[in-house]
Amino acid sequence: MKDNITILEMKGITKRFSGVTALDNCELTLSKGEVHCLVGENGAGKSTLVKILCGIYQRDAGTVIFDGQEVSFANPKQAMNDGIFIVHQELNLIPHLSVAQNIFIGKETAGNHKFFFSDKRLLNDSQKLFDSLKFKIDPSAKVSTLSVAEQQMVEVAKAVYNNVKILIMDEPTAPLTSSEIDQLFEIIRSLKAQGIAVIYISHRMEELLSLIHI
Repeated sequence: MKDNITILEMKGITKRFSGVTALDNCELTLSKGEVHCLVGENGAGKSTLVKILCGIYQRDAGTVIFDGQEVSFANPKQAMNDGIFIVHQELNLIPHLSVAQNIFIGKETAGNHKFFFSDKRLLNDSQKLFDSLKFKIDPSAKVSTLSVAEQQMVEVAKAVYNNVKILIMDEPTAPLTSSEIDQLFEIIRSLKAQGIAVIYISHRMEELLSLIHI
């Protein structure tokens, strides 16, 4: 359940591109464990707003207060280090590496600066993570062999492993089947129960109606 503790406040956010105003004095408030939908037609500025939050774009005006502190992330890595992750429509995974390697890349065991596909600890830790999330994915499988829905699960698992506080999903259902969409909504429900805030971007009103009940 949502605990009503505010984790994010974006106030007066303005962004222009070559003289074209994409956002004008926009505001967004988000609580822990809240699923917040950004719904609107293409070009409405939904993705621009969250890209400012993630450090992909820099705002021209406004303030961002995250977890009680004013922040201005210079790049997505800074945002991820603080617990803000975005799952793009174009997934950010390395196809020729295994699922486990994608999750733990950059988190190698101290003193061992290389990934070894046979590393039992790497695979075991990935399996424990999947079990906790109720994901049925083989951690030794190459990402290139997974469906889009499974790759989204890997992205979510990677975020959870890195102590995600806000997970942003940008038009996540576009490539999914109806059964995969139902599975995605179950994942969002689970994240909400853990107190993780979710920003869900869509232009489909029917999805908003479904998410209202999560």
